[in-house]
Amino acid sequence: MLASVLAGTAVAAATGAAGYQSMAPTGQWYGRTFTGNSASRRQIALTYDDGPNDPHTLRLLEVLAKHDVLATFFLIGRYVQQRPDIAREVIRSGHILGNHTFTHPLLIFKNDAEIRKELQQCRQSLLDAVGGHSNFFRPPFGGRRPGTLRIARDMGLEPIMWNVTGYDWNAPPAAVIEGKISNRMRGGDVILLHDGGHKQMGADRSQTVLASDHLISRYKAEGYEFVTVPKMMEKV
Repeated sequence: MLASVLAGTAVAAATGAAGYQSMAPTGQWYGRTFTGNSASRRQIALTYDDGPNDPHTLRLLEVLAKHDVLATFFLIGRYVQQRPDIAREVIRSGHILGNHTFTHPLLIFKNDAEIRKELQQCRQSLLDAVGGHSNFFRPPFGGRRPGTLRIARDMGLEPIMWNVTGYDWNAPPAAVIEGKISNRMRGGDVILLHDGGHKQMGADRSQTVLASDHLISRYKAEGYEFVTVPKMMEKV
């Protein structure tokens, strides 16, 4: 009886751990992903998900330009189709574009054909809008399984996660976003923020824009350098 209870507990624990690893941004059970670089202690990589978004992506670009900072944007393909002009402005400003799927589904519940279609459609949207794309991919919600990463790599895409987040998807005040990040920042971090919302175009990201302005000012004054994801990866 005890043996069966222990076995059941072990199975439940393993199942729970597997579920956690499928969503945990720094989990590596299901394949290697880039989550930051401890060798780059004085560097910070800002990343923004779920754009392009009118008007907040453009307002964010103004803030980044003011501070002479480049970032990495993971775009949703269907929004790129709606506002290719914003995607082009991100590129013109010198930032890096990444693939964030076409419709932003939770990929752990999608079969291989559906995953491939999401990535291909987003890639084509980027090609149509800006004439190119990077080889970076971020799974929506961070959700992935072994097949997700295998398909991405088969398509020449490098999975990029994060190790610090501002928890800004529900639009809290800028001070809350800043506090969440400051509590976790150690240097060599990939920061997750959002310039859009996956449910609809026009999500209010004004507080993220404000928080970005404050964070860049603060950490630049402390001697940190803000870099793109590929720049940080050079030191791996």
